[in-house]
Amino acid sequence: MRVTVEGISEGQPIPAPFAFAIPDPDQHFRFSDNRNPKVSWDDVPDGTRGFAVLVVDPDVPSDPTNVNQEGKTVPKDLKRVDFYHWVLVDIAADVRDIDEGEDADGVVTGGKDPGPTDKGVRGINGYTDFFAGDDTLKGVYGGYDGPAPPWNDERLHHYTFTVYALDVPSLNLQGNFTGADALKAMDGHILDQASVTGTYTLNPNI
Repeated sequence: MRVTVEGISEGQPIPAPFAFAIPDPDQHFRFSDNRNPKVSWDDVPDGTRGFAVLVVDPDVPSDPTNVNQEGKTVPKDLKRVDFYHWVLVDIAADVRDIDEGEDADGVVTGGKDPGPTDKGVRGINGYTDFFAGDDTLKGVYGGYDGPAPPWNDERLHHYTFTVYALDVPSLNLQGNFTGADALKAMDGHILDQASVTGTYTLNPNI
């Protein structure tokens, strides 16, 4: 199985249009275009009955105390956790791509609704929890929302786009399900998978 993420090469920086935020010299960062990149796949295994797409950043600080705080940094060696940027399941077996901007085209304050779309069922991404304490941005963030790592993080963040070929047409997930929920539901049903990993940072010193 092969996957292509248009505009993103393995191990290379993710272009700004696909990010949630971009660097800003006056206020550290500002919102970006937040478009999902085009993802396509082929050479799928026999018996495939559906697909799922996950995008995960494994470099997110486990302790948010110093995140985006003036005069402080997030140490490179701080323990990290997974942060899902895209959770899309129950993609039909005859689908081979998701077009650029089809699932996200701009920052939506409060998030996009999870649930059924033309190309599968959206789960929620990590911004749902991240913005929970922010009165301006809090909400349920469904579908794709791009990179916005802490601007004071000493670590370069990595974003892995993975397409899973599954032996079932549906994972029977509903409501505000997460990337971790999707992985648990996929257990034992993955016929093949393929990934592309890009990088991103808002820290001008990296």
